[in-house]
This record gives sequence, structure tokens and C-alpha cells, in this order.
Amino acid sequence: MPGGRLTQQERQQIAAGLADGLAYAEIARRLDRPTSTITREVMRNGGPTAYRADLAHRATERRTQRRRQAAPRGAEPVSLPYGRDAKAVQEYEETLTTVLMTSGLPTMMARVMACLYTTDTGSLTASELAQRLRVSPASVSKAIAFLEGLDLVRRESAEGRRERYVVDDDLWYKSMIRSARDNDQFVQTARQGVAVLGAGTPAATRLENAARFLDFVTEGLLRAAEQAREILNTETPQAGTADPSSDRG
Repeated sequence: MPGGRLTQQERQQIAAGLADGLAYAEIARRLDRPTSTITREVMRNGGPTAYRADLAHRATERRTQRRRQAAPRGAEPVSLPYGRDAKAVQEYEETLTTVLMTSGLPTMMARVMACLYTTDTGSLTASELAQRLRVSPASVSKAIAFLEGLDLVRRESAEGRRERYVVDDDLWYKSMIRSARDNDQFVQTARQGVAVLGAGTPAATRLENAARFLDFVTEGLLRAAEQAREILNTETPQAGTADPSSDRG
């Protein structure tokens, strides 16, 4: 299986495959590449409907140039805590970012989430996020506001007037509760439609079936979320050996 960066010809084949409606796995098979490579490439460069081979190639060249400028030749390798491999960590962050993007998060929001989740403290300030992601503070602020609205990130007071942005297990619980509320709102609206369209008509039946399905799923979701929260909150974390190096990974 070939390694290294995608070539411009491969990107043209990706674009052609997307235009033909091929799945990422099939495009990957034809290029003899991992499916994750194709998924990451497409989602990083506009998504399946906006992907352009030439634009994607130029964007990759610009990112490579920025990395070289940020890490000049001869610079000392970055030391990560717990003996982690810096390249493996970077590749994993990109993979996690891609998964978050395919779940519906915009690129910058996915990058912020991946950055927070791969940090041992689970929290960073805006300036730390901007530095690690090599983006502007304004980009970080916009991403945080979006993630807060989904209950995926919360704020904590830090030193002075600064704030830290945190991810933890409880945020997934809150996100599940938010999802359940959204489902319930659709259920109520769907049943209003049944009354308007006339019970028993095809359109009303479709709405009623959707409402019944979401009612059932939401009940199970809430029950599972409560059970998981209770179990996780009563479990005792395994003791680990503290790493003396700073949290940079």
C-alpha cells in the first residue's frame, strides 16, 4: 500500500470518484489507500459536494509550507509526555478531527475538539488553543461559541481574567440531553402536523410514524444516558504514574 502524501493525480481521481457518486471506501480501494486517508482529504477540503482537486492540492502545499516555517530545519524534536511519539499523536489528532467532521462538526470546531481531547488536562485557554492549532484567536473564539451552543465545551475561570475551555465526560451527558430535547421538539411539531394534514392521510401517517420512532428512541437515549452517568460517576479511576513533563500532547 503506498504511503506518503496524496499526489495531484490521486486528488483528481478522488474528485472523479466523488462526481461518480462512489463511496470513500471504493475510492480508497481504487487508489490502494486507507479509507481514512480519503475521508480526511475530502472533509478537510470542502466536503464531498465542494471538493476540487486543484484547490485541495494547493491548500496542502500551503499547510506543508507553514509547518516547515513553524519547525525550521535542525530544530530540536518536541518532547511529549509519557514517551509519546509526536508523529503518531499528530496523525491521530487528524484522524479524530476527520471523525468529528464526518459527524457534522465544521472543520475548525472539530480541530478544537480534537485538540482538547488529546490534551491530558482536557482544558486549554484560548491563547493555548490558538498557538497549538496555529490559528487566530478570533477563529478559536468562534469555534468555542459554536461548541458551547451544543454543550460540547464548557468554560472555567483561569488565572487572572482568562478562561479555560474544558471537555469532560459530563459534557457528553449534557449533549445527549440536548439531543433528546431537540427530538422532543420535533415530535411535538410532527404531531401538530398530523392534526393539520388530517389523521390517516399519507403525509400525516408519515409524520406520526416519525414521531413514534423518535419517542421510542429518545426514551431509550435518556435512560441509557442516566445509567451511563451513574456508572461512570461511581467508578474509581485507576491510579497512574504522574508524568513530570509538562502537558504538551
